[in-house]
Amino acid sequence: MVASFENNEDSDVKGGRPEALSKEELLNAIRRWRTESPTELAEKLNISRITVWRRLKEIPKEEIEQIMKVISKEQLKLSQKMPFHAANSTCLIGEALVGRNAEVAHIDLMIGDKTGLVGNAFANSLANPTLGHTPLLAVIRPNLPPKPFTLIVPKVTVKSAEQIDVIFGPAQAAVAKAVADAVEEGIIPAERADDSVIICSVFVHPDAKDLRRIYHYNYSATKLALMRAINNYPPLEKIMYDKDRAKHPIMGFRVPRLWMPPYLQIALDIPDLEATEKIIAELPESDRIILEAGTPLIKRYGVRVIRDLREVSRDDEKAARDKFIVADLKTLDVGQVEVDLAFEETADAVIASGLASKDTLDKFIYESKRLGIYSYVDMMDVRNPIEVLKSLNDLPEVIIIHRGIDEEHVKKTRWELIEELKRTFKEKKILVAVAGGIDPTSVKKALESGADILVVGRYITQSKDVRRSVRELVEQIGLDMDLFRIHVE
Repeated sequence: MVASFENNEDSDVKGGRPEALSKEELLNAIRRWRTESPTELAEKLNISRITVWRRLKEIPKEEIEQIMKVISKEQLKLSQKMPFHAANSTCLIGEALVGRNAEVAHIDLMIGDKTGLVGNAFANSLANPTLGHTPLLAVIRPNLPPKPFTLIVPKVTVKSAEQIDVIFGPAQAAVAKAVADAVEEGIIPAERADDSVIICSVFVHPDAKDLRRIYHYNYSATKLALMRAINNYPPLEKIMYDKDRAKHPIMGFRVPRLWMPPYLQIALDIPDLEATEKIIAELPESDRIILEAGTPLIKRYGVRVIRDLREVSRDDEKAARDKFIVADLKTLDVGQVEVDLAFEETADAVIASGLASKDTLDKFIYESKRLGIYSYVDMMDVRNPIEVLKSLNDLPEVIIIHRGIDEEHVKKTRWELIEELKRTFKEKKILVAVAGGIDPTSVKKALESGADILVVGRYITQSKDVRRSVRELVEQIGLDMDLFRIHVE
């Protein structure tokens, strides 16, 4: 920048008045705004850039370089402490839910630079209020906002004077106090308090009455959301670890995924809905259990039977509501259509026959992935499963090594294929299921062979004591996943 002014000294320097800016004032400006650019300093100081340039020429170059080195070190420490990046690019996001009952607090917030994305959103929101969701500045008390300045946006439409009192009272004060305390405690660096703004979306239930709890929960939620934003929480590793373990508290049920094999898949092949419902009602509670709506059951009642199975009650609760349910369609044609039919009835997975054509299997697997459910391919009577899988555009999530009921006494299990499958497709995340005549005496061998899912039918469905039969199998498979979880956020 200095060189560009030197080229035009004769024409521009006369307009500058160095006496209007002392050396100390200029050095303080460089430290405050972290720049030695004459143009930027002139804009900040609201004086002629020629004045700034002339005063800069009078200061030893080494002195300015030393100041910039100190600034660089400070910025490095700050960036390590708080992931604020270059101006106009910072947008940190945090979320937290704290409390219970009607007073529960749910905070979503953004923190960033005044001159960046968050600053623009802050100004737009404040200048364009909407009916029932009027934004307001957080204040510790009237006339005392915290810094960074924080804009509260109500999530729930405000319709009554009582709601206004809650938003403009304990909720507003709680958010403001949390922001101020976050600066005091170093969660938000004090150096960024003037340069940053916060937009805080606040949930207050219309039935919330306990003002102390409203303050208490919103204070904690805001502070927790700020800490999470500053630390870029959650890390991707935590998301990947918890995404299939989590249960949303408001949704009321869990959508299971096959994240921690081995599993016991109970094949409900009896073409009698009443008898099948009795079996489900007798099953012990276990995360290791998968239910399979067998082919005979689906042929008699249609895919609608999947939804019926979820409604089976045990002790006034839905016994299969949270279960992973597989629809054994044995698809040989119109792969997409059959996947859609089972999906509409809440199936978590669908099974196609490995004897189907390549086009059918490709469409079957594609449609399953598009809809977000698992695809199984049953290799019963398929001579070379690995070649079939290699020919496909994409792999299914689960491959079944299946010996049919009619063949149990004349054919071997082919479990040696498990190791070969996993070695051949080691770059892919696949599970291998085994089916056909499995009972407690063969569980150990199946698991040692590398099986991830054990499909068992008659040993359970024809048992006089379903619960005991299932426990005999589950105890060999492993403990429930949730036994390892001691705290749920």
